[in-house]
Amino acid sequence: MHEYLISGLAVASELDLPGAIPSCAHNKRPDVTIRRGTVPAILESADASGPNWEMAGEKFLLRVPRLARFLIAQGQEIVVELEADAKERDATGFVLGTSFGILLHQRGALVLHGAAVASDGRAIAICGMSGTGKSTLAAALCRKGCSFAADDICVIGLNGQGEPIVQSDGRQLKLWHEAITELNLRERRGEAVRDTFQKYYIQPFDRIAEPPKLSAIYVLRDSHQAMQAGIESLALADAMRILEYQYYRPRVRAKMATKSEMLLQGAAVFGHAKVFLLNRPRGFEHMEETVAALRKHWGALGR
Repeated sequence: MHEYLISGLAVASELDLPGAIPSCAHNKRPDVTIRRGTVPAILESADASGPNWEMAGEKFLLRVPRLARFLIAQGQEIVVELEADAKERDATGFVLGTSFGILLHQRGALVLHGAAVASDGRAIAICGMSGTGKSTLAAALCRKGCSFAADDICVIGLNGQGEPIVQSDGRQLKLWHEAITELNLRERRGEAVRDTFQKYYIQPFDRIAEPPKLSAIYVLRDSHQAMQAGIESLALADAMRILEYQYYRPRVRAKMATKSEMLLQGAAVFGHAKVFLLNRPRGFEHMEETVAALRKHWGALGR
């Protein structure tokens, strides 16, 4: 068995998971197990379904054509059945990504689709649509001295005082070849995420030792027109509306949690952390400016 610590959970896996950092917490009873096994083609009496998924009670079936089927159950187990001639390594990206995100939803976690970095015990989450540069901006911030906390799946928990914290993800940052080149991170480039992708795991930056407090959420707005980075504060109603779209797989999440549960989670965040829009000019030539503007704004928020 391989052992990992992912989003604060002890994971025991029959599958080697490239991109997940091995854990030293041997003999700890796992919170989650991942194994190979038989997975049904459909779920009987499904409560909800989509183009490639079905949900029945505490079971969730994910189908990836010509690759694998994944059964996520009760927030505790992920079972993987490969299709004929499929490579196990190609399936692990869907284990660490969609499957684990769904498992976290089953456990009632608040899961953002974003990256997170920390400094001096305080963290920010960087959210936005796919392709807006969340991971790239997180990497650029880490190059300027921030600690890496999470990539793609960002889990927000609560500490003993009821303040939102960011759980350490336990997975490596992933970047496209162009971003690695532009940020001068070639020496940190690891394995390719998939054989057919030019996206690679990045060897770890400094990681957080203890879950830091979440001080702000920045939602990236990739702009063709913006000439310089700009940060816009949001009224509470607008922040709540925008944040609904920053949850991991928001349409699926809406099927797995009640409105009252989602409102309570949102209230726990908004009581301590604000949401901002970050207008990011396109082009790597603007990255230093964006990082400087973000660090200045973050610093002015105080503790």
